[in-house]
Parts: sequence; C-alpha cells; structure tokens
Amino acid sequence: MKRFGLLLFLLLTSIAHAGALQINGVRLWAAPDSTRVVFDVTGPVEHKLFTLKGPDRLVVDLKHASIKKSLVKQLKRSGVVRGLRSGKRNKDDLRLVLDLSGPVKPKSFVLKPNDQYGHRLVIDLFSAGKAKQHTPKTVKQVKPAVLRDLVIAVDAGHGGEDPGAHGRKGVREKDVVLEIARKLKALIDREPGMKAVMIRNGDYYVGLRKRIDKARKYRADLFISIHADAFRDRRVRGSSVYVLSRRGASSEMARWLAARENAADLVGGVSLDDKDDLLAEVLLDLAQTATLETSTGVASQILSELKRIGKVHKRQVQHAGFVVLKSPDIPSILVETAFISNPSEERRLRSRKHQQKVANAIFRGLRKYYTLNPPAGTRLAKRTLPRRHTVRRGDTLSDIAQRYGVSMSSLRHSNRLKGDRLLVGNVLTIPSQGG
Repeated sequence: MKRFGLLLFLLLTSIAHAGALQINGVRLWAAPDSTRVVFDVTGPVEHKLFTLKGPDRLVVDLKHASIKKSLVKQLKRSGVVRGLRSGKRNKDDLRLVLDLSGPVKPKSFVLKPNDQYGHRLVIDLFSAGKAKQHTPKTVKQVKPAVLRDLVIAVDAGHGGEDPGAHGRKGVREKDVVLEIARKLKALIDREPGMKAVMIRNGDYYVGLRKRIDKARKYRADLFISIHADAFRDRRVRGSSVYVLSRRGASSEMARWLAARENAADLVGGVSLDDKDDLLAEVLLDLAQTATLETSTGVASQILSELKRIGKVHKRQVQHAGFVVLKSPDIPSILVETAFISNPSEERRLRSRKHQQKVANAIFRGLRKYYTLNPPAGTRLAKRTLPRRHTVRRGDTLSDIAQRYGVSMSSLRHSNRLKGDRLLVGNVLTIPSQGG
C-alpha cells in the first residue's frame, strides 16, 4: 500500500511539472518609436502586467511558469529595455521585471504556434514621454509656394518577429527586401527633385495600418511596398506588381465612412468628419479614382522595367486587397520582387548585385512615370525645356532617353550625335517629350 502511495505521489508530481509553463527564449526588437519583447513559451500563457515608476519598470506576472536564470542574464539591452529580472510568486507563479530607460505604455498579446515558432507572449512598449507643447505661430504674410521634392515612401515588408517568407537555404524575406529598399532609397535621393523616406529602416515590425500612417505623415506622393513571394511549388518564379483592387477600394471606403467622425486622417487634405454621407462618399470616390490611376501608371512602368532584368510571374499589373495598398489619398503599389521559394531566385535575391538590379528597375520605372507626369508644385514639374543633362560615369544613351521619357533618335538628332558613344562631362540637350 505504501508502494502504491509513493507511485501515486510521483505520478501527480510529474503531471504537475508537465503542466508548468516554461519560458525557453526571449527576444527584443527595437523600433524608432517602440520596443517589442517576445517570450517563447511552451504553451498557452496566462499573464498580467503593470508599470512602476522610480525607476521605470514593467512587471509581468505569469501563472504556473518558470525561467532559467541563464536566460535572464543573457538578455542584452535594446531599445527602451535595460535589463530583465525574475522571481517566484506564491511558490508556483513567475514574476518578470523589465528595467526601462523611461516611461512606457505597454500592450500585450499571445500568439499561437506557426511554422517557425511555438507559443509566444508578445509585449509592445510604446514611449509614454510628455508630448512637446507647440506654441501656435501667427502667419504674418502669405509667401509664394516653395517648390518641393517628390516624396517616395519606401516600405520593406515584414521585419522583427515577422520574417516573412523564407527559402530552402534560409534566406529570409525581411532581410532581402530591406536591402533592396535601402538601395532604392539611395537611388531616389541622388535624383534631383526626389526624396525617399523609409517606413522601416531596421529589423523591427511596423503594423500594416501604421505603414500607411507613416507615409501620410511624411506627405508621400507614392508608397512602394517591397516583398518576396513564396509558393508551395518551388518551380514557380518571377516578379509581380500589384495595385489595389476595386473590391478592396470599396471595402476601404466603407471603413473610412464608418469611422470618419473619430478619424484623425485626412483625404486629400479634406476632413470628412463634418461632411454628410453623400458628400463624404463623393470625396472619397474622387480621391480613390485619382489615386488608383496614378498607382496603375507607376506600376505599369515598373513592371516594364522588371521585365528587362528577368522573368515576370504576371505580365500585367495585378489587383489585390492588400492592406498597405488601401490609402485613398496616396498612390500605392506592392512589388513582389521574386519567389524566394524558388532555389534559383533565392540565390539571386541573396546577391547584392541582383538586389541592386531590382532597385534600379523599380527606380527607372517610377522616374520614367514622374518625368512624364510630375505632380504640381514639385521641382520636377518646373523643369524647363530644353532640359540639360551632364553625362556621368555609367550613363548610356538608352538610360538617359528612358530617364527623360524621350526616344534615342530624338536625343541623337538634338545633340548631332552620330552614334551612341558618350563622353563623361558632356552636356546633352533633352528634347521635348514625344520628340
């Protein structure tokens, strides 16, 4: 009987330990305006959290959980997090304390297992510092409008805890698209009259709606989201370019109309909160129609350039309801650069040379479109004809013709060129478009 009691005790003890939650990993992802903390756990987790001051700390209480001391000590300082401490509560529960460099507003949620990770507890720490007080300025005199640069918002997809797709050799979508995005930004910034802003410029995640909000904050003329596709059939390959579908536009219109009284966003600079339903719908429809036309025009030019550097998966611009394409007042396109699930395309995406080729193609497409269709008030719109171009190292007659939207024959004729050879430093006259 004693033997049976001992066995029963050991069985119950093992069951209790089997049910205990174990934290077996912790990761930090620091973004410019937030820090994400991810705990890898062995099962569904019950938790509570609260903040403390003097010094600033975040306390996380977990039911029936434990963590190895070595895991606590190895956490490196990142973002607003300065360190991690742990202790037991009620003999069975775990208390984690995140030491912080300042006050935060925490937001937590749990994630179920996927192909790459198991159960996770995710905590986002947003800065809670005091907002700066701005004194209103009195406008004394209306000055003539200053010409501005064309602003391109470059969005590298995924990031941080969300790696996106991955190839058989371990190449991750979030890494290669960030490299392409940075190369694209460098090209745009070198172009007179253009400026690029990065939506994500590091290994951290930005919410889909927040990506649109950031582009609007920068007053972007165009939003380009860069991705690398994946498919179960590894033979599928090629690039694609997407704009918002009509169905996606309709659902977004309904969303804006429903939330317009509480929305701080503007459509084309016009607030919707004081408009009746019919007028608000008309304003949205006008904004979306103009935006989709521009989106399709830019997408077509970029797709044409991508065809020059490799196979395209779809030979026409595609339409989809991706969230990042849904801004009614910012022309938006999404470029699937290749299928990372295809071994040969994964190998090319890993190559810096090919990354540069993709960036060059995207840049040539958007530059060609905006050379022909410069927005009013931009420096591009004020370029006088005949224009001038000083030949730089690496320039070709074909590239210059595409850049300014003119034919090679008109370039030769305007500059009395007998062939395609160019000398660095020579100044070419650019004929009128269509010349």
